[in-house]
Amino acid sequence: MSQLIRDLQDAECDSSLLQLVTFRIGEEEFGVDILAVQEIIRLVPITPVPRAPVDIAGVINLRGKVIPVVNMRSRFSLPARDASPQTRIVVMESEEKIVGFLVDAVSEVLRIPVTTVEDPPPVVAGIGSEYIRGVGKLAERLLILLDLDRLMAHLDTDA
Repeated sequence: MSQLIRDLQDAECDSSLLQLVTFRIGEEEFGVDILAVQEIIRLVPITPVPRAPVDIAGVINLRGKVIPVVNMRSRFSLPARDASPQTRIVVMESEEKIVGFLVDAVSEVLRIPVTTVEDPPPVVAGIGSEYIRGVGKLAERLLILLDLDRLMAHLDTDA
């Protein structure tokens, strides 16, 4: 068991449940800690930023704050897709950085037992495995838990 999963389980030992916001990117379902999510908004006009990395969709003005928006399809090297009525921007905060993540759809708020979370397999078939902190096993599906700190740190190296 990795140190990250042990830390996760130690941090959650009081309730033994993880509270997650889940969303879809392509055919996969991902989850992030609910405490990191500031809000979920419908797609608003995104202003492109010249010479920005390919996975930065641009910036939005959210109540007077300029927030960068990461296109998660681009981040995970998935083909571009037109926005749909379900497309959302999940605004998250980590280490005092606020970033919007453009996702195909938000699924639900979910509570899962910490004991259902395992380390990702050593050889992960999907792209973007460096951002995975664990895999939650649910009744008939797997939920990929994202490491938000790593996703945010990647923004610093791109800029």
